[in-house]
Amino acid sequence: MDLVRRLVEISSPTADLDACRRVIDEANAILTELLGAPGEVKDVLGRPTLRWGSATPRVLLLTHLDTVWPHGSFEPLWQVSGDVIRGPGVFDMKAGFVQAAYALQSLANRDGVTILATTDEETGSECSRALIEEIAAGAEAVLVFEASLDGKLKTARKGTSMYRVIVEGRAAHAGLDPEKGINATLEIATLYPAILAAAKSSVGTTVTPTVLHSGTTLNTVPALAQLDIDVRAFTMAEQSRVHAEITSLAGTTRGGASIRIEGGVNRAPLDPSSSARLFEMAVKCAEELGMPKLGSAEVGGASDGNFTAALGIPTIDGIGAVGEGAHAANEWASASAIPERARLASALITKILAQ
Repeated sequence: MDLVRRLVEISSPTADLDACRRVIDEANAILTELLGAPGEVKDVLGRPTLRWGSATPRVLLLTHLDTVWPHGSFEPLWQVSGDVIRGPGVFDMKAGFVQAAYALQSLANRDGVTILATTDEETGSECSRALIEEIAAGAEAVLVFEASLDGKLKTARKGTSMYRVIVEGRAAHAGLDPEKGINATLEIATLYPAILAAAKSSVGTTVTPTVLHSGTTLNTVPALAQLDIDVRAFTMAEQSRVHAEITSLAGTTRGGASIRIEGGVNRAPLDPSSSARLFEMAVKCAEELGMPKLGSAEVGGASDGNFTAALGIPTIDGIGAVGEGAHAANEWASASAIPERARLASALITKILAQ
């Protein structure tokens, strides 16, 4: 718990590079204490990463240490009540990093195993993706230490697409001559029905407008509006369909504003076939350890495991913390589950290496 606390008390929102460097340095200190030698801290396209182990691993333990919480938005930073640990990123996924570190420590032979921690997963891993794919390329298995779903391993994940709709109108004085302007706020609002219609609940495809920015001052007709859209789908076919519908909005509105679309597919889906064999092995490991029977779950959230699964590398997710509340004010992790999940990960790594 002390190792988890050390990471959680370093608030590390993705956008704060200095904070991300501090948490990476602390994670490296933890690896040094547990494993007897430091890992390699390296900036990749300006983002700090940490790698410990083989350059060409058979098994890759995948983690991230950035969080979604702006400084001061989750207080207190650390709180323990019985088995419940609360703090920003404790569930997603700093407890998972500690579990991975302990799993690695427990191995009789660590050859062929690498742990990687990145700091931009929460915003799509634009900088770290190439590094993840490079390290994973020759691996036999990838274990992703993202949080579990009620203890269940995540055997499938939706793919994610990210879009930004940019509407450019024309500024004018809102009181003197508003008719001379083109109101970007009103023009972007006309796009909402088409955006929402791109969702398809029958197959689990979600299309969610999230962040909206528009206007400059109270007395100015807005000349610019921007809308971010989050898309999730279980198949590439659905991602392609939604991509076509969203990008078809580009052009000019009836009111004369111009529309530009940025973005596209970020992560392909993690298909159940990518995790099936590893899940079977994990179930056997749990039985041998006397743990309750492991369950599996298909979830809407994506992770860096989507990248490795898309490369054809067997990938299992949700190895990390037991708890709930990722990205929510009730985020918490179970203290007693930390050693149990570490033992499960260790047993699974051992079984993979014994093949």
